[in-house]
Amino acid sequence: MSSLVAIVYPSEKKAEDVRDLVFDLATRYLIKFNDLVIVTRDDKGRVKLNQLFNTTASGAAGGSFWGLLIGMIFLNPLLGVAAGAAGGAISGALSDVGINDAFMMELGAALKPGDAALFVLVQDMTADKVLAEIKVHGGVVLHTSLDETRESELREALASADSPSTP
Repeated sequence: MSSLVAIVYPSEKKAEDVRDLVFDLATRYLIKFNDLVIVTRDDKGRVKLNQLFNTTASGAAGGSFWGLLIGMIFLNPLLGVAAGAAGGAISGALSDVGINDAFMMELGAALKPGDAALFVLVQDMTADKVLAEIKVHGGVVLHTSLDETRESELREALASADSPSTP
């Protein structure tokens, strides 16, 4: 079962740094994730999703391929590519994989302008090692579906990065 974690950072750059760290953790087999999205809110209050997987583009590419094949059968490959790309793009735009976009937009509306939230749909992780790596970046938990014990560990780890260390 997957768990959703959303952490707020003071800038999009900081959220991107942590996203890059999560990619690195995945290459070291410390975390497996199904989706990873950065949500930002600009000065005008608009919420933007920066997703890894563009379903519209991939739908258009797949549709083009199948349209070309079908078009070749009916001796009109250009029309087939155009129709396939359009159909694929529409179906891709209507499909939603990973974290629900409407849910992220709703939570993103609570962000302060300029802030960014990193949403991670975690499939599996080595929690102690992942927490040790991400806690240096700080952040504030916006939402999580972790159990209470794991959530409090996450909150404490992130809070420890914000507080000054004593020698």
